[in-house]
Amino acid sequence: MLERVSSAGAYADLLLHSALARSSLNAPDRAFATDLVYGTLRWRGKIDYYLSHFVDQDLAKLEPLVASTLQLGAYQLLCTDRVPASAAVDQSVRCIRAAGMDRATGLVNAVLRRLSLEHDKIMLPSIQDDPTAHLTHALSFPRWLAERWIERFGVEGAVEFAKASNQIPPLTIRANRARGDAGELLQDLLENFPAAAACRFATDGIVLGRKGNPARDPSFLAGRFTVQDEASQLVVALLDPQPGEQVLDLCAAPGGKTTAIAERVGPSGFVVAVDRNARRLDLVQRAVRRLGLSGIRTVVRDATRSLAALAPPGGFDRILVDAPCSGLGTLRRNPDAKWRVRPGDPARLAEVQRALLGSAASVLRPGGVLVYSVCTVLAEENEEIVRHFLRRSRDFAAVPKDALPEEVKAVADPEGFLQTSPHSCDTDGFFAARFERRT
Repeated sequence: MLERVSSAGAYADLLLHSALARSSLNAPDRAFATDLVYGTLRWRGKIDYYLSHFVDQDLAKLEPLVASTLQLGAYQLLCTDRVPASAAVDQSVRCIRAAGMDRATGLVNAVLRRLSLEHDKIMLPSIQDDPTAHLTHALSFPRWLAERWIERFGVEGAVEFAKASNQIPPLTIRANRARGDAGELLQDLLENFPAAAACRFATDGIVLGRKGNPARDPSFLAGRFTVQDEASQLVVALLDPQPGEQVLDLCAAPGGKTTAIAERVGPSGFVVAVDRNARRLDLVQRAVRRLGLSGIRTVVRDATRSLAALAPPGGFDRILVDAPCSGLGTLRRNPDAKWRVRPGDPARLAEVQRALLGSAASVLRPGGVLVYSVCTVLAEENEEIVRHFLRRSRDFAAVPKDALPEEVKAVADPEGFLQTSPHSCDTDGFFAARFERRT
């Protein structure tokens, strides 16, 4: 899996889900396999810094499978104490041999043995001497991202953001309003999740802790909740759909926000969920069935093109543009993203984001609400998109902070933009803006 992420840009979460679904591993081993994949990706920058002291050539020039094997072994040696050093070295050698690369066993054995014996002699760059190098090597971020974080947050804020982005995220769920309230659900979950507590901001949210599998809980199977980060829940709270309304959800798959909207509009309302990926829209339908919801239509379409054929007479009451983005606010859950995203990607994605907003604006009724949302913290995908939209769309206005729903005011900045981050809210890093159409 690590080799496929590194060489082919595969998504670690999808690989893990597929591999574990086919495996016969028991629960502890499934958790260990997950930790090995995510942990190695999370700390790859730090790992590579140490390995570079013991490998004679550039790590990038090694065969991908050899590099991944070294990184996996080094993760166990440097970042976890659950595996004895001798076992980490031995199993890495066995792995590369089992992959048919006997010629590399000597290299893997020699490098990891030296690393286990001599790593404590290596000093990581300090924040005082070189902040960028510290973020790159000690906190494990690509250099270009380290520079962007310092530009965005300042040195101290960048360090806090990076540290928080390297933590294991909490397990957070959203109660299904159609099948009871969050308080009742919380009481029923305490037996299996004794650390469970109400979310800090989202009224339907519950934090279960940082261990366990909520998808195996009877309440999940009964459709009483959805696994969803608190920041994602707050985006729907910002949209604030009302019973009976007709709502458009763009880029809807896999359906966390779609189903949250449907729970709020109720059986008298209607939701049109649009996504260009038919297979991912199947996930929306599966969630709809499990949650016992109705009034949701899924449509396969490129939402940058005209949406007029989908609109009811007069337009939709509310529209959510949950735009594709760099995803750099979700690195706790998707550590592979920091190695996959390239410096030019945010600007490229901004073109799509602007097009989506333009399409959505054309099918919103006068007086309707439009919310733009992304799970990233870069200005070119956030504030700059908003300002471009407002310059081009004179009949729209951004909603000020004092007019926002009470549920989101605590995470809104002075301009009324929803902004969350792992280091300030213990949520994913989200940005969202709410507009109203005046004419």
